[in-house]
Amino acid sequence: MTRRTLHSRLKGTFIFLGVVLLIAAVARFAYPFMDQATPGGKAVFAVYEYLKDMALLIATGGVAYLTNVFQKRSSFIDSLKEEWRDILHAKSALLEFTHIETPSSAQYTAAFNILSETIDNMRTVYRNVGETHELVGTYPFEPLHDMRRALQTLNPTKSEPAASEQRKQARDAALQSFYALREVFLEELDLESPTSAVLIPGARRTRKSGTTRAAAAWQMRQGKRQAKASSGDPATDSWLKELFDREQATPKPWRDVPEAKANGRAGDKPGQGAA
Repeated sequence: MTRRTLHSRLKGTFIFLGVVLLIAAVARFAYPFMDQATPGGKAVFAVYEYLKDMALLIATGGVAYLTNVFQKRSSFIDSLKEEWRDILHAKSALLEFTHIETPSSAQYTAAFNILSETIDNMRTVYRNVGETHELVGTYPFEPLHDMRRALQTLNPTKSEPAASEQRKQARDAALQSFYALREVFLEELDLESPTSAVLIPGARRTRKSGTTRAAAAWQMRQGKRQAKASSGDPATDSWLKELFDREQATPKPWRDVPEAKANGRAGDKPGQGAA
């Protein structure tokens, strides 16, 4: 169920419920001011009583209908994401093929089959645009066929191995088609910008190495308890500690190491590991 269909169904449901509530409200507040003995008064009373008796059924039906609508929407989104993963796989297979200087027919067939399956799987997500019982319609995302046509120019069974310029041309055409497809295909997912984004190149971690005093004390207590317990393999324990000390004495972009520690005099103080 596309976003447009979802909004249409929700709009229709809310209009229906609004009309029912409006009729019920008019009947409820108009009845005391009407002559209850007249046909009009009796009709208003009957409408109000009927809606009051059917309120639970109407509410239950509305909830069931909306649940069904959102279930269809969720299923559609899952199918759309699966198709997008197939598209990415097909694009990667096509680009990989264009980097092979002398591809075999088996390699071409493998890449072509991946792309062909992706094209056909689209029919489980969308129907053709303009499709009717008499007309086939138009495939909804033609860039996939552009990628297929570009791949077919490199078919090793129909010509000599393509030159690097021809392979680059096919690769550039595939990328252009993919970018055109990506620009519109993901619109249906209602994606939003992240709340916390990293927008600069060359980003690095801004937090310092270390931990809180409470965590360091906790680590210290665990170390003391373990020191009192017997070791199953002292050699392994000693080796693991040596590896830890060596790692902590190695400067890293995210780890500040004092000069003495970097020179091989790492201490045994807990709580110095990188987070």
